Amino acid sequence: MPLTPHTGTLGFKGAAHLLHRASFGPTKELIDSFANLTAAQAVAQLFQQPLPAPVLPVDPKTGSEWFLSGAVDKVNSGNLELQDYFKGWFIAQMLSQGVPNQSVAYATREKIVFFIHTVLTTIISKVDDSRAIYFQNQLFRLFAFDKNAGIKFNFKELAKKVSVDNAMLKVLDGYLNVKGGNPQENYARELLELYTIGRGLDGVFKIPTGVTPDDYFYYTEKDVQAAARVLSGWDLDLETDKPVSGFINIDLDTNLPRGKVKGSKTNASAHDNSIKTFSNRFNNQTIQPDPLLLNGSNATEASALDEISKLIDQIYAQPETARNICRRIYRFYVYHEIDQALDDSIINEMASTFAASGFKLQPVLEDLFQSQHFYDAAAGNVDDDKFGGIIKSPLDLVVGTLRFFNLQLADNATQPAEFYDQTGSILRQLGLMGMPFYDPFDVAGHDAYHQYPIYHRSWISTNYLAQRYNFINELVMGSSMLGNVKIDVVAFVKAKFSNIIASDARSLVIELAKYLLPVNENLTYVVGMDTNSGLTASRMNYFLGAFLGIIDPNPEAAWTTRWNTNSDPETVEIQLKNLFNAMMQSPEYQLY
Repeated sequence: MPLTPHTGTLGFKGAAHLLHRASFGPTKELIDSFANLTAAQAVAQLFQQPLPAPVLPVDPKTGSEWFLSGAVDKVNSGNLELQDYFKGWFIAQMLSQGVPNQSVAYATREKIVFFIHTVLTTIISKVDDSRAIYFQNQLFRLFAFDKNAGIKFNFKELAKKVSVDNAMLKVLDGYLNVKGGNPQENYARELLELYTIGRGLDGVFKIPTGVTPDDYFYYTEKDVQAAARVLSGWDLDLETDKPVSGFINIDLDTNLPRGKVKGSKTNASAHDNSIKTFSNRFNNQTIQPDPLLLNGSNATEASALDEISKLIDQIYAQPETARNICRRIYRFYVYHEIDQALDDSIINEMASTFAASGFKLQPVLEDLFQSQHFYDAAAGNVDDDKFGGIIKSPLDLVVGTLRFFNLQLADNATQPAEFYDQTGSILRQLGLMGMPFYDPFDVAGHDAYHQYPIYHRSWISTNYLAQRYNFINELVMGSSMLGNVKIDVVAFVKAKFSNIIASDARSLVIELAKYLLPVNENLTYVVGMDTNSGLTASRMNYFLGAFLGIIDPNPEAAWTTRWNTNSDPETVEIQLKNLFNAMMQSPEYQLY
């Protein structure tokens, strides 16, 4: 059953909320245009199809791509450089660089791709292969954004595909899992705990009497061991210098390279071919090789893949799996706090939509983004932390800021060296802010996306906050680490706001707050009149004071004269830089 739909147009606040959460941040024009749409109309634009495939990145050393053609030793750039180039390329996809006509839909898709990465996490430094990471990234993209695609393009089928994906086989040691003795359990354990069924609702679930330490209520150690045996016998197929057309192990549904069985396709000699028995959490079900797929008594690639398919089907048959995935969706797009009441209502409805759609993400997101629940705080419920209550990740801060000001990086195809200098600076900034991009500390991913009870608060420390402020200061003040990519504050105000607003200091601060800060309703400078305001009057007066300074006896009149007559452009620029710096280095700008 769908969630209760939002009625009427979104309005300014609802539009900004949707665009910040669903994509990597809007421009002023997008917020203005979406404000007049209903939720259904807005969501139709977010999921506009078809979308162009990403243009492949160029290695500046060769002047050509290497993902499809192969990276040749001593010809292409080094392995670590190519990994950084992949990361820079993915950030450019989030910026929707080069796709202005579909930028909001494109950015929506890329945010889903990144969401999948936060669930099915990969550590690029452990995979240590840019092509394997790229193929996994493309795999996620195929499963992100088309509710009308074939039935196999759903999250359940993605779990099957990723189980034999080269990057996942590497990062969780799946290629070391062979029959005999003790199986390598790393991937099987994370498959159950992190990627599918989970351990229940954090902070609410209590272990019932009689459950032993090796029983996680929804699965047990016996299930980890049985799953590990199902998943045994696979190896990496990382053909660094071979073009994709020369790969033998290509998935027929995705046309992407994948791992291979040890031995041969007709004799998967390292796969455990015995009967695997699961615990009572799975009704003591068994998984065994299909006799029709065996080669005599030998396991085959087909029989090993079939067992993985049965394992994932078995896990997804448990209602808790859909709930667990939907909790991850909710925490990523809405808010981290989920109590039992919300779990039994909103999460349960999301899980119903997820299951009814064949475990596709897009129908769940469309329903969520059109629901009244998603916009409750936008209707004036100032106590609802779901609105303007998520701390921006370093990625959302950096990419969202660049998108809002329409700041363009160099073109990767024609200026690859400059492009990678710029994206390299962005990657360093993300690391300084506590987000080593695509390289979290462990396979659970960055704490903000999963770690109870701190979640997004893990993004903020004294040092991380200082780095956030420094990033803004460099963009605004013109000493940008991105070279010539910096904010021209005077040109921005002239282009985006009428002269009536721009020439009036108080009006300009209020208008900028509407676009830069999430809590922006009923703004006033009058103490005592701010009880229903998103920001206190003292906060507004702080921004106004930072803007105008103390250089004039009558600061507001002096600003109006300077702006209207263009008599002192240098001072105008300094004052606007001070204003943007104050607002964008504020704690409020760190939220969305």
